[in-house]
Amino acid sequence: MATKFSKETYLYWYELMQLIRQFELTAEEKYKMEGKIRGFFHAYVGQEAIAAGCMTATRPEDPFITAYRDHGLALAKGVSADSCMAELYGKATGCSKGKGGSMHFFGKNVAFYGGHGIVGAQIGTGAGLAFAEKYKGTDNVSLTFFGDGAARQGILHEVFNIAMTWTLPVVFICENNNYAMGTSVERTSNVVDIYKLADAYEMPGDSVDGMKPEAVHDAVARAVKRAREGGGPTLLEIKTYRYKGHSISDPQKYRTKEEVEEYKQRDPLQQTLKTILDNKFATQKEIDEIDKRVSETVAASVKFAEESPWPTDDEVLKDIVQQPDYPFIVD
Repeated sequence: MATKFSKETYLYWYELMQLIRQFELTAEEKYKMEGKIRGFFHAYVGQEAIAAGCMTATRPEDPFITAYRDHGLALAKGVSADSCMAELYGKATGCSKGKGGSMHFFGKNVAFYGGHGIVGAQIGTGAGLAFAEKYKGTDNVSLTFFGDGAARQGILHEVFNIAMTWTLPVVFICENNNYAMGTSVERTSNVVDIYKLADAYEMPGDSVDGMKPEAVHDAVARAVKRAREGGGPTLLEIKTYRYKGHSISDPQKYRTKEEVEEYKQRDPLQQTLKTILDNKFATQKEIDEIDKRVSETVAASVKFAEESPWPTDDEVLKDIVQQPDYPFIVD
């Protein structure tokens, strides 16, 4: 099967998606089987093609911001597996110093701005990042990710309005994995094609196959080019699927096993691997070497996390914005 993308691109996509997949599966094991990880945990398994396609369509300087299902995008942007795993363990060497946990990964040095637990809040912050880039005179573009559940929040409409009014360089990406916690898209609104929400603001919008990094790359590249050239925002509804529950404690009674298996037939990792082998971009031996390298990286991250120290007591109030003490004034 011929493809317009290079051997290097496919191998990059495969290794990145394999890293995300193996990191998540290993972290899930440390949570469920060993009790090494606690708190909330939202896996990105099944959605890896979005992270892969977005990376090849953007530049390192372009800021990314997302919600609480953030491990995959953090790894893609270059937050190290060591610091990601340490954060899950709550260790001082974590990317948020062990104080953010699963939902609040952060990597300012690689333009990754979270990891946010409040549903939809990052939509406004993502537009703020775009405003900052425009104010500074760069041509960087903010990629602002949110889920299908957050698409029903009021903040989205306020932000879409101001982003179009100010022609902000932002690509709004709805990672539509069909369920907001356990509630299907069809049960939340009569507008089930989320990209059509852009029409009310005369914003370009498109629906994208989120199981293929090729489709994600093409759609994001078009939207980013438009933003860099001063054309303003785009809404991309990237249709994907999470193989795991909403969170690690989700019994998933709202969907059938058959539905999950149907989506697994379109697994982004397996589709990409097939393209690589069909085009002879790599031998099976070379693929095995990539898999081994990824396994070693993930195993090393576990070792790093387990050997890292806990945060000290004096860290409790650091990095927290505290309200100053104002005197109580009586007229």
